[in-house]
Amino acid sequence: MTEIDAALREGIIRTVEAQREDTVRLLQDLVRVPSVTGDEGAVQEVVAEAFRESGLAVERCEATPEQVSPHYGHVGVQTRFGNRPNVIGIRAGSGGGKAILLNAHMDTVENGDPGAWTQGPLSGAVADGRLYGRGSCDMKGGLATFVAALRALGELGVGLRGDVTVAATVGEEDGGVGALATILEGYRGDAALISEPTRLALVPAQAGSVVFRLKITGSAVHAAVRHRGVSAFEKFVPIFEDLRSLERERTAGISHPLFDAMEDKVPINVGIVRSGNWAVTVPESLEADIRVGMLPGEEVGALQVLLEERIAAVAALDPWLRGHPPEIEWFGGQTMPVEVPLDAPISGAVMRAHERVTGAAPAVEGVSYGADMRLFIHFGGMPCVMYGAGDVGWAHSADEHIIIDDLLTASKTIAFLLVDWCGVAGSTSGSP
Repeated sequence: MTEIDAALREGIIRTVEAQREDTVRLLQDLVRVPSVTGDEGAVQEVVAEAFRESGLAVERCEATPEQVSPHYGHVGVQTRFGNRPNVIGIRAGSGGGKAILLNAHMDTVENGDPGAWTQGPLSGAVADGRLYGRGSCDMKGGLATFVAALRALGELGVGLRGDVTVAATVGEEDGGVGALATILEGYRGDAALISEPTRLALVPAQAGSVVFRLKITGSAVHAAVRHRGVSAFEKFVPIFEDLRSLERERTAGISHPLFDAMEDKVPINVGIVRSGNWAVTVPESLEADIRVGMLPGEEVGALQVLLEERIAAVAALDPWLRGHPPEIEWFGGQTMPVEVPLDAPISGAVMRAHERVTGAAPAVEGVSYGADMRLFIHFGGMPCVMYGAGDVGWAHSADEHIIIDDLLTASKTIAFLLVDWCGVAGSTSGSP
């Protein structure tokens, strides 16, 4: 821990506040450039320029099929690779301090119906202390907090002993190929922080999920004589009902202190069902895409076996399904759950930094969604936590926004974190 005197504390707070308009302008610039997953090249040019203006050395790396194809089970099959650079900003330390990797993804989901927005999805409009637009919350705002923190330290002339690496990555929304490529290229820190919109809570635990496609075969006949056929849809119904039972069993039987209060702790969701071709024919096939949530401490492979056994047990009770067993295809990215101990050094450093800004310790929460946190821990070997402004409940929705005051709070917290974690160049107080 590095001691932070009153003068430095007040200087960081004052400087971040003074740069409020610059931080808002940067986020507006980012929001106004569309960057739907798979088409992130243009926004990354804005990121690179912001890094350069902040005194960071700028590097790029792009995922390649050869690099990531062995890991498709984790990030999903990828079809687009060109013009999707991950932009890396590096502030080299003077030496002797701990390094940190800061991560924010630059891709977004589609804008949706523009008519559903009161402010345009690419407007970057500011109203009532909020900045609106797709990606403002998830998570271009997080990138802006990193830049704001580094600019404030630069203006104050604060040198750091440890290296700071800021990774603006692509492809998080469909599996995390950008974060994976960044890790495989060798970018590391002694810890990592992701600025997901956590409502300024410290998140040391991320849930996971498995995704599979269930295929059921029936026998088509004219609807007028439907009992002569076998409806694949009707054969799916008891399997669906058993999955609901399994969800209840798992919710009651699995415990984790950061997730127990959640209503949807380990949800099972049937997201897509495809069956039949028109109303006058009994459907001869069905495909259902299904997601099953899991908590830290569970293993992907064990959950997959459990699901296969449950579905097989239901099929064994049905004469048709015994002869035509359902098929299971594990596709897309299987998201492993991960967690970092609350007493890990990076957890404590984030908590101290937040408390220095706000006067109170942050809330500590788990999140039920998948994020790149798992990749930095599993592939990068780095302890990784999440902390950021914004509420994930606003992400992916019409009128996505971020509260500007919270954006500045996060920026100050990141600045204090960098001083504490990396150590101040020339300082002999504390241990970096």
